[in-house]
Amino acid sequence: MRKILSQVLAATAGLWLSKSVVPKIQIALYPDSSFFGISLTSEWHIILLLGIILGLLNHYIKPVLDTILLPLQIATLGIFNFISTMALLWTVDAIFKEFSAPWLWPLLYASIIIWALSIISSKLLARNEY
Repeated sequence: MRKILSQVLAATAGLWLSKSVVPKIQIALYPDSSFFGISLTSEWHIILLLGIILGLLNHYIKPVLDTILLPLQIATLGIFNFISTMALLWTVDAIFKEFSAPWLWPLLYASIIIWALSIISSKLLARNEY
């Protein structure tokens, strides 16, 4: 449970920070913005929703994706891990019209931000087993 919470917090904070720091990443509020009938009335609703979805994707889909891409990660000494994170961000971009990230560099910068925040949040929420 802590790992899911860590992933969701990192994704939410990473999306907010990416929106603030990376110039081409945009999170827009549309008048018809809704998610399964729940209307999204402010920007933080959208950031929270996208963070929850991206955190769940990172928790459930990314390990499968990393297993499939393991030979490429070994060959590139782990740098290909950012590509899998970029693919998940691109998936969120493709599904939700409220989130817009142009192709390569903004996605890379956002994935680095989310990766760093994921490491920080997992260390902060980790249990001490002593």
